[in-house]
Amino acid sequence: MKNSETKIKYVSLFFILFLGLFVHNNVSAATIGETRNFNVDSSYDSQKRKEISATLVAGGNKLYFYVDSALWQSFSDKDRIQMTSNLFNLFDEFDGRIYPVLISNFGSEWNPGIDKDSKITVLFHPLRKGAGGYFNEINEYSKFENPYSNEREMVYLNADYLASSWLKSLLAHEFTHLITFNQKERIQKIKEDIWLNEARAEYAVTLLGYNDVFQGSYLQKRVNDFLKNPDDPLIEWDNSLSDYGPINLFILYLVDHYGINILNDSLHYNKAGIESINYALGKNGYKEDFSQIFTNWTITALINDCSVGSKYCYRSRGMDSIKVLPTSNFVLADLPSDLTVNYSAREWTGNWQRILADRGLLAVAFNGAPGRNFKIAYVLCDLGDQCLVEFLNLDENNQGKIDMVDSGKYPYFILIPTLQDIDSSIGSAMFFLNIKTAGQNDGQAKQQKINFLKSEITRLQAQLAVLQDKNDSFCEAINGNLYFGMSNNSEVRCLQKFLKSQTVYPEGLITGNFLALTKSAVIRFQEKYASEILNPLGLEKGTGYVGERTRDKINQFLVV
Repeated sequence: MKNSETKIKYVSLFFILFLGLFVHNNVSAATIGETRNFNVDSSYDSQKRKEISATLVAGGNKLYFYVDSALWQSFSDKDRIQMTSNLFNLFDEFDGRIYPVLISNFGSEWNPGIDKDSKITVLFHPLRKGAGGYFNEINEYSKFENPYSNEREMVYLNADYLASSWLKSLLAHEFTHLITFNQKERIQKIKEDIWLNEARAEYAVTLLGYNDVFQGSYLQKRVNDFLKNPDDPLIEWDNSLSDYGPINLFILYLVDHYGINILNDSLHYNKAGIESINYALGKNGYKEDFSQIFTNWTITALINDCSVGSKYCYRSRGMDSIKVLPTSNFVLADLPSDLTVNYSAREWTGNWQRILADRGLLAVAFNGAPGRNFKIAYVLCDLGDQCLVEFLNLDENNQGKIDMVDSGKYPYFILIPTLQDIDSSIGSAMFFLNIKTAGQNDGQAKQQKINFLKSEITRLQAQLAVLQDKNDSFCEAINGNLYFGMSNNSEVRCLQKFLKSQTVYPEGLITGNFLALTKSAVIRFQEKYASEILNPLGLEKGTGYVGERTRDKINQFLVV
């Protein structure tokens, strides 16, 4: 329990006497334990409810914490005590770090706001899988303007994370939306583009230092999302998990190379989205515009190598080996070959097309839909992984040609075509690639082709193994019971990677085999969280068996 004259915490006498909740500084018995009804977004609520009753369980200098009453009443007294303690720690983190860092960079939320109260309401209720929280701007308006308003500055968090280490990251993200509403919509009288609103909130977690340790971080989860769906559009928002991967990595790249002022100045400009980013770049003296930066980011996503060019890499911790795997197009060079492929391009979407030939000269013709804004970069890499970046200029008909690429010298030839129309409402556009080989036919052609394909399979297997290792390092969830004696099991491999990230598995062997070292690590984890895993079962010592309670605790860390 911490005491401070500058903080006011409320805990009711009823909770002190009968539930044993911790008192955090000065208290007022007038509010803690009271319930009130809140409007909630049914598309987020796990039960599709539009209204819930919630209990005020704690209050601090800047925050009120409400929890879904039915959920709160379902907890044991011991669980309530532990969760209240976690919330008090979150008070301190918000007061001491989240609030001062974010308002110093982006400006303040509306304070005091529509309710004339300087405190922010945080409402915990069960949300649909994958949702960490949400912000609903209708609460910033009166009930006269919107009858579903709660008429207060508030954010919503998933109650599943009341005991999770992710809680501070989720709160920081949603609080950034409160700031954006005030600075952009209320002051500048313009609504921010959703993708940039979310991107700014995503970067807040990195700005606060919560991603400094990459392993098991919020950032690592977003990298995993991106590697699964690298071709998800940057500015087209469907409110799905795959949307968060590209915006997180793009905004990380943007700030890595151009600084946090780009996010700040774009927020305080009276335009939204891409136009505001271009304004901020100009204000800070940069010649590049959003289009050039997006193109450079797509190159970075492929090669991530500062030695090729200073703008072709990430600079943040843990990002040095993150690369996408391109789509491959095979052509054979022992006889003349002509391959035509067509694609539907979506605006501001990464598209990486590798053209492979066993040897010989290649020519590639690009033909894009007329009137659309295509940008074409391409990367050539030799057998020593030394790469160079080039750009294809298109004519007025959106056509261009790359002649005489020596596939022997540059076996790795990747084309990066992107559609960069500012008006995203126009929709997707078609483009065609015509790939030709000059044709060779000698006595060794067949064996050379076999040798090339063998080496290519080996290289691709190695690259896939690296990507699989990155994806497996942050698994989605463990769904089955795990126990001593299991072998070559993907969930055991996931368990081992998780245990390694929790520093309870010093050996760190990722084998997929559940043997003595893994069992000992599970026991350490169970005893570390004995109050949640062992004590409810009447146990004091860990068992090494990964059953329901152990899985639930592991999945609190894994599922976001």
